Order: sequence, then C-alpha cells, then structure tokens
Amino acid sequence: MAGKVLLIEDEMNITQAVRFLLSGAGWQVSTHGSGDGAMEAIRKAAPDIVILDAMLPGRSGYDILRALRESEETRDLPVLMLTARGQKKDRDLAMGAGATGFMTKPFANAELLEAVRRLMERA
Repeated sequence: MAGKVLLIEDEMNITQAVRFLLSGAGWQVSTHGSGDGAMEAIRKAAPDIVILDAMLPGRSGYDILRALRESEETRDLPVLMLTARGQKKDRDLAMGAGATGFMTKPFANAELLEAVRRLMERA
C-alpha cells in the first residue's frame, strides 16, 4: 500500500536515511528542507502523508501543522511529527496542534516504517 510521502526535515542525514528507508519499502518520497515554503511544497507534492520536523528554520513545524489543520484542503492530511524533543509536553503540543502521529529522533527503522504504514492506511 505504498503512496506519496513528503518529508519536511532540515537535517540532511535524517532526510537521506528516511528517503532511503521509505523508498526501499516502495514509497515515493519527496523532501523539503525548511519551514519557509513548506505549505507551497505540500500543495505541489500533493502527498498522501507528511512527515514534519518540529524544529525547522524559518517556520516551526507546529506553525505549519496548525496551518495545515486550518486549511480545508489539508485539514485531514495525515501528519507524523518528528522531533528530537520527546517529553510529554512536546507530544501533547504536537497532538494538540493536530498531529496524527508523533515520533522522537533517533528512531528505529522498523518503528518509522510501521508509523508510515499506519498513517498511509488512514490516507
């Protein structure tokens, strides 16, 4: 059940690892490297799911997530928040802003694959 994934992440090593992992599992992966222009990148890519870093240059992932939920065309788009901050308050902030899923860095490859599969089922 592969589909289109847009990864919005500013750390190149994570971008490369996620692209390699998901592409190898059959997903079509596109990327964007900052908060600036993220909404336009989402519109252009028309992904089935978004993996969104919480801390991005230009605009935070939380701001982008809120904008996604406020827009009629992206309100139901599954979003996996990815962050180096794994405290309960960070998870609560992400879920309160409308994240579909939450994962901390570093993550296990199998954990990421399973999270993307679950989100793809919702898409």
